[in-house]
Amino acid sequence: MADVCPTSTDPVSLGEKMKSLLGKYDVGGRYTHIPLPKASILLPLVMRRGTPHLLLTVRSMHLHTMPGDVCFPGGRRDPADEDDIQTALRETQEEIGLRPEQVQILGKLIPYISKSPTYLVTPIVGIVEDTFQPTPNPSEVADVFLVPLEFFISSEHYTPLQVHSQSRGSLTLHQFLYMDPDTKKNFNIWGLTAHCAVMLSAMLLEKGPSFLPGFDVDDIIRQQEMFLEASYNRSKL
Repeated sequence: MADVCPTSTDPVSLGEKMKSLLGKYDVGGRYTHIPLPKASILLPLVMRRGTPHLLLTVRSMHLHTMPGDVCFPGGRRDPADEDDIQTALRETQEEIGLRPEQVQILGKLIPYISKSPTYLVTPIVGIVEDTFQPTPNPSEVADVFLVPLEFFISSEHYTPLQVHSQSRGSLTLHQFLYMDPDTKKNFNIWGLTAHCAVMLSAMLLEKGPSFLPGFDVDDIIRQQEMFLEASYNRSKL
């Protein structure tokens, strides 16, 4: 496996290494033409104990949609937002107090179409200053925690989740049970959040998950591109 973490903890060299690895997957503005309401999520990378972690949040139980679910910070685009990146940074600051200047943006990954409600959701990847201390907005976020990237390619705490979609038929979703080593709290990470975490981990660690023999990032992206194109064509009918 390639060493994604330079021996130096210099955030500039770390950022350049990760940006290089993500370069081939950065979609830029390729899918902005799809006529769906837009949303963005930030996939925040944080270095802890010399290894890259993803920062995740737990949705407040007071929210009407998906209360208590684990997710990445983010949300719907506001009319004043210039692009997907600004949406992700604005929403993240509102949710956990992370200021835009504390994030080094690495790129935009292929978007996904959420259901109930329907949005075109664009993942934005960024490195967060390691001195950042989250201040969760209690009306939106119940908890914040970190998970090492290696966790998302290990089968130790992984369980496949079978669901049925009217548009895509029977699907197998990723599901992980993570126990925070510091707080001893358990977190169930599943669905789109788990999928994005697996994809990003495979991209940066240059290694497929052990629970999916034959895993191919490029092939999964091609399938998602076909789905997005089909969705766009249906919207024109």
